[in-house]
Amino acid sequence: MDPRKHDFEINKLSKRLHRQVGQAIGDFAMIQPGDKVMVCMSGGKDSHVLLDLLLSLRERAPVDFELIAVNLDQKQPGFPEHVLPEYLRGRGVPFHIEQQDTYSVVKRVIPEGQTLCSLCSRLRRGILYRVAGELGATKIALGHHRDDILQTFLLNLFFGGKLKAMPPKLVSDDGHHVVIRPLAYVREEDLARWAEHRAFPIIPCTLCGSQEQLQRKQVAALLRDWEKRFPGRLDSMFGALGRVVPSHLLDRDAFGFAELRPHGHFDAGGDTAFDPQPCESPSAETAVAWLDGET
Repeated sequence: MDPRKHDFEINKLSKRLHRQVGQAIGDFAMIQPGDKVMVCMSGGKDSHVLLDLLLSLRERAPVDFELIAVNLDQKQPGFPEHVLPEYLRGRGVPFHIEQQDTYSVVKRVIPEGQTLCSLCSRLRRGILYRVAGELGATKIALGHHRDDILQTFLLNLFFGGKLKAMPPKLVSDDGHHVVIRPLAYVREEDLARWAEHRAFPIIPCTLCGSQEQLQRKQVAALLRDWEKRFPGRLDSMFGALGRVVPSHLLDRDAFGFAELRPHGHFDAGGDTAFDPQPCESPSAETAVAWLDGET
């Protein structure tokens, strides 16, 4: 590629990433003045990009906040212990390495051939919550992105029987920690391009990374195929997660169906089965007028 074109594309990518992360932080009030944000660093591309963008945004943010990187060394065979400390020192980032042999626990407890991720993630989550308390962190930042959120939504839909995704901000089950996902609006493809451009020292996971049969990987492949055949479908799906209409679903706890009564006035959100684009169909009032012979 022509160097000038390459520089132009990288500049566009940088602006998009910074805008999307800044927007997610603002939309969900992820970071407040005085926060100490613990950035969970696995060594993968997502957490590297997360730290990189937060460091950059902190320089221009209207609020003052701290960053501390935390890596959980799970004692996976061949894990290069020196890589992250050397990188973080080079970036001038305060960090903490927590060493816990969760690898042996997971391999011992989970039978060969079964999914390791569930137990591994629960163990990791508990340790990171404890470390956050010990470090005085007020926020825990994770590197999940837009594609992770969509995959989780479909996994819950297909296999869990729930309309549930991965929230950009949540309070932990014990009520003591706030977890944030500043990359919620960012496409994985853009993260991979930025990680390649920045030449981060990527460390692959030998647990989940070795399991090709994972349902999440199959759903990820499905989403990639959809986007390839129908460009824009993932943007539409992701947008739908922020435009929920409880009255048009079946959850009686989310909407008071039992209390519904005629109210005697027109409801623009009414009873359309499949909402068309405005240019494709007349308004409800016009349609009624046609039926009444008024037009």
